[in-house]
Amino acid sequence: QVQLVESGGGLVQPGGSLRLSCAASGFTLRYYITGWFRRAPGKEREGVSCISSTDGYTYYVDSVKGRFTISKDNAKNTVYLQMNSLKPEDTAVYYCAARAAWGATWCHTNTSSWYDYWGQGTQVTVSS
Repeated sequence: QVQLVESGGGLVQPGGSLRLSCAASGFTLRYYITGWFRRAPGKEREGVSCISSTDGYTYYVDSVKGRFTISKDNAKNTVYLQMNSLKPEDTAVYYCAARAAWGATWCHTNTSSWYDYWGQGTQVTVSS
């Protein structure tokens, strides 16, 4: 059964940190482009970050550059999103997604429908 399961969300104060995890089962992330998206209340889903299947290329939306870091552990079949210096505007449900792309040296989050598999989401709330 193909599945992506996010974890690590929660309530954090502004300036704090969280690390989101996305564990894959039923397929191997090594051969997939993986991305993180978020949907804030009343807003459309937004692409936050992605990593190529070769792990050599990463992308970040401007609003999180320098604060978020995406990484992947192929041995654990898990992708991570380290989020530092969190702001209230980072509050959203965060989703991971994967797209089959063996050997890809690029990634994008331009079109969410391009991704094959999605997790159920994890809530991140940044508030004092």
